[in-house]
Amino acid sequence: MVPSGQAVEKQVSEDPGPGRELQSWRCLVFFLCFYGFMAQMRPGESFITPYLLGYSKNFTQEQVTNEITPVLSYSYLVVLVPMFLLTDYLRYKPVLVLQGLSFVCVWLLLLLGTSVVHMQLMEVFYSITMAARIAYSSYIFSLVHPSRYQRMASYSRAAVLLGVFTSSVLGQLLVTVGRVSFTTLNYISLAFLIFSLGLALFLKRPKRSLFFNRSDATVREASPSELDQMHPDPDHPEPGKLGRMLGTCRDSFLVRMLRELRDSARRPQLRLWSLWWVFNSAGYYLIVYYVHILWNVVRHTSDSSRVYNGAADAASTLLSAITSFSAGFMKIRWALWSKLVIAGVTAVQAGLVYLLYSTDEIWLCYMAFVLFRGAYQFLVPIATFQIASSLSKELCALVFGVNTFFATILKTSITLVVSDKRGLGLPVRLQFLIYFVYFVVLSVIYFAGAMLDGLQHCRRGRHQPLPLVQELKSPLEEKTVQVLSGQDGGLGDLQLSAPPLSPSDSAEDSMGASKSEAKA
Repeated sequence: MVPSGQAVEKQVSEDPGPGRELQSWRCLVFFLCFYGFMAQMRPGESFITPYLLGYSKNFTQEQVTNEITPVLSYSYLVVLVPMFLLTDYLRYKPVLVLQGLSFVCVWLLLLLGTSVVHMQLMEVFYSITMAARIAYSSYIFSLVHPSRYQRMASYSRAAVLLGVFTSSVLGQLLVTVGRVSFTTLNYISLAFLIFSLGLALFLKRPKRSLFFNRSDATVREASPSELDQMHPDPDHPEPGKLGRMLGTCRDSFLVRMLRELRDSARRPQLRLWSLWWVFNSAGYYLIVYYVHILWNVVRHTSDSSRVYNGAADAASTLLSAITSFSAGFMKIRWALWSKLVIAGVTAVQAGLVYLLYSTDEIWLCYMAFVLFRGAYQFLVPIATFQIASSLSKELCALVFGVNTFFATILKTSITLVVSDKRGLGLPVRLQFLIYFVYFVVLSVIYFAGAMLDGLQHCRRGRHQPLPLVQELKSPLEEKTVQVLSGQDGGLGDLQLSAPPLSPSDSAEDSMGASKSEAKA
């Protein structure tokens, strides 16, 4: 039982009453959400490809497809891990400022660059902005109490999606109604980016982070080897300098997290959704990177007012928000039906990619992309919940980082073989045919796994519940099950309940509407 004084202190810290603290928290929430909204205000983003292929820059389709765009995947692979570590080590704010500076450099190169090398350098800076997105999604949780995490996630996600939607609609209105040229639209985007960079300079810098900047109390709790150094065992002599260094590395927080990650990989649901994250997100971003080039092939026009890329991006963002929200209300036995749901959604994506490849009607292309992105975003919050529901915050961040890294390796390998001029250097339509085959293979594999699970379930009996070991659960729950199973043999009817699904705050997978946007 908690003493009354501690109980009062805990209640005050978790739910502060009206006063200075509550007012300060509201101001912080408003500023963070306003910054997240303004950082997405890039109305020229949806029209980068027609801008590069138009009279302003006059690059050829082969240059954009096989020389410029592939650089994004290569540079993103290089900067992803260093940016992940620097985000935590530098405590978020410097990385957000770096992201703002990189965005400014991207648009300066777009406006002033004249060669393929300039555009390749632009892709390098864009990869930095993509890798730095993790800074915002992690930063918001480092400033508030854990009791406010869910609200902060919903507020920040809403601000980001609203910013993407508003930016796409504004760009489309300026192009179609205002008859604004792509060059002028990029200058407007540059002005918004300079303003958001100024906002980043006023962000508060947190005092702690997940891995490197932990409190002394946490470090002492995480390093029991210090007690051994204070009271050495007479039977074991004190190790030398090299032994102490090895012991420090072995007992470090990050190394212990990697060992926990290795142990967590044995859980079937965690493996399944992590593999989905790697393979499906790689295919998803390949589609998003090159779909604007495909649109230009389907309808090549010199009249900028007839380009509706912004409207397609706005519609896909809105549908993604709806599908992500609706996924939170699905209540099924994921241990049994996960593979079937994944297989069905992947098969739908394969059909939409084939429609993108085969049609010569631009509005069908727009519709196929909107539905394709909505289908992917429907599974993102489900995958986020299934992966994170039984993991600590630190281990969850590490798992998502590892999944993103492997997805980037796969995406880069496919780009090198299919898109790069040093590989096959295929035109964009043939690339989409290969991506169609890729999604078909994935859906067949998922369907085969679902059929095997169904056969195993039928063999155990139609009404017999799944064993608990097939559910995604924490080590504490596993120990509890083992203890209870030793006391009561009738545990067959026991079911562990998972917390309700909450919307994901993954910026990388929710903000990538356009080619440039998804360089997220």
